[in-house]
Amino acid sequence: MTLSSYLLYLAAVALLVLTPGPTMLMCMTNSLQHGPRHALASVAGSVTAVLGVMLLSALGLGALLAASETAFLILKSVGAAYLIWLGIRTVRSRATVFDAMEAGRSDQPRPALGRLYGRGFMVGASNPKAILFFTAFFPQFLNPAAAWAPQFALLASTFIGCEFLVLSFAAVGVARLAPALRSSSRMQWFNRVSGGLFTVMGGLLLMSRRHT
Repeated sequence: MTLSSYLLYLAAVALLVLTPGPTMLMCMTNSLQHGPRHALASVAGSVTAVLGVMLLSALGLGALLAASETAFLILKSVGAAYLIWLGIRTVRSRATVFDAMEAGRSDQPRPALGRLYGRGFMVGASNPKAILFFTAFFPQFLNPAAAWAPQFALLASTFIGCEFLVLSFAAVGVARLAPALRSSSRMQWFNRVSGGLFTVMGGLLLMSRRHT
């Protein structure tokens, strides 16, 4: 892979990871609900899912989804159902980390890190179109005359690194909004808006097709 090809890939990745989506919204929501340190567990889960999607694409699942309408429909439906469920759960959420602050307590129960990690993983893996995307995206930057594994490792690590940095920045940066959302009523409005967005994203995924 030439330096110019890698720089072009890096620019494309930067554009992709900076585009807001379900994973970024989830990390920001978890940061405001449970604190930025706990939100980083969701970031780790999402990044792990992205790595898994890239590996599955490399192993040929992308070709299977492109060829099988049934396989794509099943994975799409599962992903959409999870996003809609997460949206409803977020809308109905009442307790926040700010409730304990208002009451002068610091012992507000928070979800286990493993649960937040799993939530991040599920959201990151919820879109089967990502597998199709990576199947079509990676080959554009691979040199068929060179060894495949080192090139894939470089492309994958670059994407994972950029994704981790952007999601972590979003999770930590949104915590600056905490003073404005310290009121439980404001936080509940935030939950309703973000939950509604999760639901809309799930609906859009459900209506999506393989070739768009």
